[in-house]
Amino acid sequence: MPVLPGAEPYRREGGEVGVLLCHGFTGSPQSLRPWAEYLAERGLTVSLPLLPGHGTRWEDLQVTGWQDWYAEVDRALRSLRDRCERVFVAGLSMGGALALRLAAKHGEEVAGVVVVNPANKVHGLSAYTLPVSRHLVRTARGITGDIAKGGVEIGYDRAPLHATHSLRTFFRLVDGELPQVTQPLLLLRSRQDHVVPAADPARILSRVSSTDVTEIVLEQSYHVATLDHDADRIFEESLGFIGRLATGVGKEGTTARG
Repeated sequence: MPVLPGAEPYRREGGEVGVLLCHGFTGSPQSLRPWAEYLAERGLTVSLPLLPGHGTRWEDLQVTGWQDWYAEVDRALRSLRDRCERVFVAGLSMGGALALRLAAKHGEEVAGVVVVNPANKVHGLSAYTLPVSRHLVRTARGITGDIAKGGVEIGYDRAPLHATHSLRTFFRLVDGELPQVTQPLLLLRSRQDHVVPAADPARILSRVSSTDVTEIVLEQSYHVATLDHDADRIFEESLGFIGRLATGVGKEGTTARG
């Protein structure tokens, strides 16, 4: 299937500091594209892959699972590690969970983690019926487009239940691995988020082993904060975080050196 216009993956070669960006469930790289371009313009090597089953039609997502999504970002991380001296991982929503698992699994190969409205659980009573309901009903209402200032998030308006069941399994797995996350962590969360409740980032902060932790509350954005009123702050704070841990990062057009 052809990729939806605007949902294409993004890769930009820069200096020896790399950043891997992970998009969310049923979304696409479009939700993180301005962030990726911001970092690339300041000399970083940036990778923003399209997760399997995403960016085409929801039927393609129905036949994928967390192993496929994680394998894609794991490959992208290894590619950046071959190219860069220091690599950071970042993500939005489910992409935050992917980034945290990469940090847990790759240890010192990941220099730091940035997550925006990271998800930790599939909520609601319907989550407990997924093992059965996914065989009876194909989809549920989608979760894309939660943006305070309006605008469009390219993604699916339906969430296939087989994939949602796999997502629930993945969140449980990552929750058990959070104590293995020791890297510096920057967590940004929206005060009003209609997709991920405040309990999720709070749970993540309570379980990671990182000692260098910064939490920032975004007052003007909803879930897809990377396309919302606080987007510029997310970009600037993440660049400052990376620059604090990797010298030579932070000026537009400069070459990042680790």
